[in-house]
Amino acid sequence: MSYKLHSTGLRAKDHQPSSQKESLPLPEANGEAIKFLTSLQPKELQLLFFSETLTMVSDTGEPLGELTIDVQKGKYRDELGVISDCLIVHAFNRGYLDNTLCGNSLLGYLSGKMEIMEQHSHEFIKFLVLPMERKTSLVRQEDQLAMTRIVKEGEEMKTEVTFFPWNSIAGFISEAANLVLLRAMGRRQMVPSNACFLALDTEGKLCYSTYQALGFQTIQVGRQQAEVFIVEQTVHSEEGIPMSCQFYLFSDGHLAKRVQVGSPGCCIITKMPILREEDEVEPPPVFEKKPLAWEEDMELYSRFLDRKEELRLCHTSYMRHHPEAALISDFLFFLWWRQAADGVTFAPENFGAFSVADAGQFFFLRSTQPSNSFRSLVREGAERAGSS
Repeated sequence: MSYKLHSTGLRAKDHQPSSQKESLPLPEANGEAIKFLTSLQPKELQLLFFSETLTMVSDTGEPLGELTIDVQKGKYRDELGVISDCLIVHAFNRGYLDNTLCGNSLLGYLSGKMEIMEQHSHEFIKFLVLPMERKTSLVRQEDQLAMTRIVKEGEEMKTEVTFFPWNSIAGFISEAANLVLLRAMGRRQMVPSNACFLALDTEGKLCYSTYQALGFQTIQVGRQQAEVFIVEQTVHSEEGIPMSCQFYLFSDGHLAKRVQVGSPGCCIITKMPILREEDEVEPPPVFEKKPLAWEEDMELYSRFLDRKEELRLCHTSYMRHHPEAALISDFLFFLWWRQAADGVTFAPENFGAFSVADAGQFFFLRSTQPSNSFRSLVREGAERAGSS
């Protein structure tokens, strides 16, 4: 059966809430449960995206039907049109119980922290005298969770609408979230210690849900033997008896067996799945730093000689086209050679020999004698500037 997104949830606003015992406080999940949910990381959840199929069998091993569970990554559009990433959980089973056709379908949308966005479930038992059918829809509407339950027995149908404040259902595990949570526990090979979650009982009442590790067991799947981790979930209904279900999980979260405590049948796997292992990220290689003996490398040494000759020719060409560079080089050499006490005074005397106006004078011959010609020119220019 298919459901149109949000159709049931939107109609829930038009119904009047059913009478609730508002005087009784709602149960609350404890800190261990909240901590476990917040510890789920996107990288871990990606390893839980796969589909699996189990066979429903009676207590004598007779096949009665199939159970299919599929978890995938998808997109969710809320009633305001906002699109966000989500986990899409789809489960379906159909078979016979005491020669009576029965089945259950589930479609859920979850956030990365297992918060319910929307969920639709449909259960039926085709009794010949009084067929029974139950539809339950959960839709988050702003700051509350709307639940619509439609129960049909024969020709009689009853509709009930309940609203839960969103801040009161922290740690709530829906049916869809339970399937993902079990896979995470199977991969971790552990359950959160003393964690107490919230769930809905068969009457749609909010109650506690706990998980208990029952240890490991080796089972036979075809011709192979494999070790499984057993987790028991118990929904503690406040009005009825607790209902427990045992899940036998492989190391990657695949379900090997599911047993409803008190039920004559179970669901088992008939073919060993290919277990999904997390890809191991190899550390980057470490290369030790080695000294480069390039002189011993014929190719590198040849490149060095070629580059050296190239630079020599480049420098020679530059000096040929720029003779003034040689003058600067000569000036620095004579400055060092003469050990002039005043480089500023020595500069005009050195370059004066190249002046066209004073070509007959050799100022560089008097470089060892103090000269005030340059300083007098500077002083004269300063005096003129001050008088103006």
